[in-house]
Amino acid sequence: MNALRDVLLASDNIVFFGGAGVSTESGIPDFRGEQGIYRTKSRYGYSPEEIISHTFFMREPAVFYDFYKSTMINQEAKPNKAHLALAKLEESGKLKAVVTQNIDGLHQMAGSKVVYELHGTVHKNHCLDCGKFYGLPTIVGAKDIPRCDVCRGMIKPDVVLYEEGLDSRTMENSVRVIAQAEILIIGGTSLNVYPAAGFLQYYKGNQLILINQSRTPYDGRADLLIREPIGEVLGEALMI
Repeated sequence: MNALRDVLLASDNIVFFGGAGVSTESGIPDFRGEQGIYRTKSRYGYSPEEIISHTFFMREPAVFYDFYKSTMINQEAKPNKAHLALAKLEESGKLKAVVTQNIDGLHQMAGSKVVYELHGTVHKNHCLDCGKFYGLPTIVGAKDIPRCDVCRGMIKPDVVLYEEGLDSRTMENSVRVIAQAEILIIGGTSLNVYPAAGFLQYYKGNQLILINQSRTPYDGRADLLIREPIGEVLGEALMI
């Protein structure tokens, strides 16, 4: 913890790269866990990966939305100490950007301004026919498949489904800030999901910090490795 504090105090060019583990301390489950997969298969007969694929969304939108609204939207969730600590680091001028694989918007809710959402966000949605954009209340309030109030087209969440590519501008910005970072903090991610995990190859800085409860393929490359809940770690480091 002292080593982490020293690194954070010494640098004003820090970038954070995070995954699902950042939000689990806010009560948002990781559906890739064994319990999530088991419960999904027993209820729907499909794995989570099947349901949130582009093909499944177009073929069975009602089933998709039933799963999506019950599993991937968590309106009660609030930012935890990890989100708040990162926002505090950005406010102090030390943190330049957050690159996240999460779609929950908790970084912005905590106060972070520069957030690159690799997998999109539940807070933005658009009509597949006319392109009109809608906020989260439209999705949550729909009884079945959300429809556009202009053309009655089907509304799709602006989240990256399986079989879909990442947004090119978001990818470019993420690679740029990682490549320019002096300190890269990785937290709450197994680093097994590509192409996002491949972004680490662009990091050329001098201090790689990895905070994750389970092992990752990059543990051996970390200058500082902490296997504790990231909210507790960052909260203590910044005294939140």
